[in-house]
Amino acid sequence: MDKYIIDGGEKLYGKIRVHSAKNTVLPLLAASVLTDEPVVLRRVPPIVDVENMLRILTEVGCVIKRQKDTAVIDSSNAVSHEIPARLTKELRSSVFMLGSVLTRFHRAKISYPGGCDIGLRPIDLHLAGLKRLGVSIVEKDGYIHCDTDGLKGAEVLLDFPSVGATENIMLAAIKAEGVTVIRNAAKEPEIIDLQRFLNAMGAKVHGAGGGTIVIEGVTRLRGVDYTPIGDRIEAGTYMIATASCGGELEVEGVSAENIAALLHKLRENGCKIYTKNDKIILRSEGRLKSVDLVETMPFPGFPTDMQAQYAALCCTAKGSTLLVENLFETRYRYAAELKRMGADITVRDRAALIRGVENLHGASVTAGDLRGGAALVIAALKAEGKSSVLNLSHIDRGYADFEGKLRGLGAKIKRVRI
Repeated sequence: MDKYIIDGGEKLYGKIRVHSAKNTVLPLLAASVLTDEPVVLRRVPPIVDVENMLRILTEVGCVIKRQKDTAVIDSSNAVSHEIPARLTKELRSSVFMLGSVLTRFHRAKISYPGGCDIGLRPIDLHLAGLKRLGVSIVEKDGYIHCDTDGLKGAEVLLDFPSVGATENIMLAAIKAEGVTVIRNAAKEPEIIDLQRFLNAMGAKVHGAGGGTIVIEGVTRLRGVDYTPIGDRIEAGTYMIATASCGGELEVEGVSAENIAALLHKLRENGCKIYTKNDKIILRSEGRLKSVDLVETMPFPGFPTDMQAQYAALCCTAKGSTLLVENLFETRYRYAAELKRMGADITVRDRAALIRGVENLHGASVTAGDLRGGAALVIAALKAEGKSSVLNLSHIDRGYADFEGKLRGLGAKIKRVRI
């Protein structure tokens, strides 16, 4: 087990190039079993979630080759429709395998997916959508057993624009007989990227990003060499850290349009932000001013995956901010840890009132989930004195060489074995 030791109070300066987005790479890896030809993915982040997905692909019979940040997936000899429970409990995105494995084998067996403990995150929408496509589903002894005599296109109306459900239904419909229409589909950039990827393989998908996605079933998909979009959450995390600590950061490899909601808030906080092509430059003088209200919403609203990091920034901003979490039930578990550092936070149900204090102080804190762990690191970078951040396994799920990149910006952070 490792921990971070952080000496806070340093401003951050430098450049960061982000990897391909974790939340795009995972469904693209699942989609690789849809073809017998090799799939090549570029700028793949060396993070735990990706490694777990690659292990799942290996278990179903795929051959994986890794070279630096490139992954080559050959599923020509894939034979298994069962996803091992020991791997699904570590990775919520393992649920994406349902749609693609059903397309490949017309049956699938998977245990309930794991991941961060930030709320119930039921997969009812996934299963309801698959049933509309002709899948018979039996839930027994903690496993989901899916069978179909043949996937058939249908109209699917999602009760909520779930990113995961939208992606899973897209993967299941890609070779279904006829046309599938997904209404109230998620609009996130990762959905648009999945559409690009599938179409590059020979699929017929259009409408992603607009709320209604139409998929015309095809009989065959080819291999593809593809570079996914940059990770907007990774980019946002380093931007929030620089905004909070003060300094200047240039982020390369991400579209400003994909994190427009965050950039808007950071400008309100007092940061200077400049954008050009896939580069974003942020300048911060140090202590920021608060904004009154931030509510997480589906894209293009403020992303729930940046709520915790932004909360860390609010802890030392001048004034008070009300955060409202509209997507997950228990995403404020990091708040108690921030209080150990002197933060003034009051949490009631899905709302958190943060009253900015002049300074945070170093403390020993424990990460309880991926984004909450990143928030604790940001708070420690801003705090006076020395902090320890424990339970780094959560942070490793979504950030590659987090401490190394922060050190490159001037942070005093090191990783040590406990």
